[in-house]
Amino acid sequence: MQAKSQEAALIPPSINTSPGPEYATEKRLWQGIPGIERNLNGRLWAVWYSGGKGEGPDNYVVLVTSDDDGYTWSKPILVIDPPDRVRAFDPCLWHDPQGRLWLFWAQSEELFDGRAGVWSIVTENSDRGNPRWSEPRRICNGVMMNKPVVLSTGEWCLPAAVWHYEPFRDDMADERRSNLICSTDNGKTWAIRGGADVPDRAFDEHMVIEKRDGSLWMLVRTKYGVGQAFSYDRGKTWTKEGPSGIPGPNSRFHIRRLESGRLLLINHHNFTGRSHLTAMLSEDDGETWPHKLLLDERKNVSYPDSVEDEDGNIYAIYDRSRGGEKEILMARFREEDIIAGGSEKSRLKAIVNAPNK
Repeated sequence: MQAKSQEAALIPPSINTSPGPEYATEKRLWQGIPGIERNLNGRLWAVWYSGGKGEGPDNYVVLVTSDDDGYTWSKPILVIDPPDRVRAFDPCLWHDPQGRLWLFWAQSEELFDGRAGVWSIVTENSDRGNPRWSEPRRICNGVMMNKPVVLSTGEWCLPAAVWHYEPFRDDMADERRSNLICSTDNGKTWAIRGGADVPDRAFDEHMVIEKRDGSLWMLVRTKYGVGQAFSYDRGKTWTKEGPSGIPGPNSRFHIRRLESGRLLLINHHNFTGRSHLTAMLSEDDGETWPHKLLLDERKNVSYPDSVEDEDGNIYAIYDRSRGGEKEILMARFREEDIIAGGSEKSRLKAIVNAPNK
């Protein structure tokens, strides 16, 4: 029996590991919102979404890989394209502490059905060009598009939000926040722990950092830039807070703690709209950001994600002009390059995928 329309987004989608020509680069009218990961053997993975003329029911997730440090990339090796009016969007890649590669994505009917949901598949063979994946699993309500964080307690926590966006479902009222979904058993089970209600947030796109004092610092996309909230009980309760002092053009940013202990922030700096995407370093746990490396000064560059390898190389991915040039781009640099403000050894504006190239 066919599921009721409002439940269609709860049906596990097929995982297409042999995508046909309809998913080829030249067929895409737009694309963007990427994520990146790297296996210990050097294999890079990149994910983003496309489909239709923009964000809507025709969206699908596409996965590619590179075995030459990002100089060349494969054709799509995996596509997630739910049927009918259900879309797959906002994908995220993450290697967990056990070395498994997770591919997360959001699933919703139409643009947003008031609930959405975070789904995942996992592989233990991310060193291979076409690994075997688990069956898709729905983790929680909401939308997740940024990497989980592993706390000093060993807990895994992923950021997922039920947007403050119509339609407003009564049964989602208690979850309509920037939530933290945690696992205490290495990803076998997940449960909502708590969430922040930062004023004037816009699609959340939040990330969480564990501060050196053990508190949790949540940064959230807002209409005025980047908002913040703090938790002092491992994410159960959160301050209301507001502006963080970090400016931004109402767009996704990226923050992570590097192996050195410094914080890396990739955000727009001295921007006009979504321009001047910049990598920044903080030595004082996010109080100041004195070191800066301009990654891309052009207009319409946005939605960064990054991964750090065992040698201290940082790989950042982002998009440019989703409906125009349709570029997915990568930068590779090191902390010393940010401190120096640039280096000939940095690799910037490298094409991952572009229909017009």
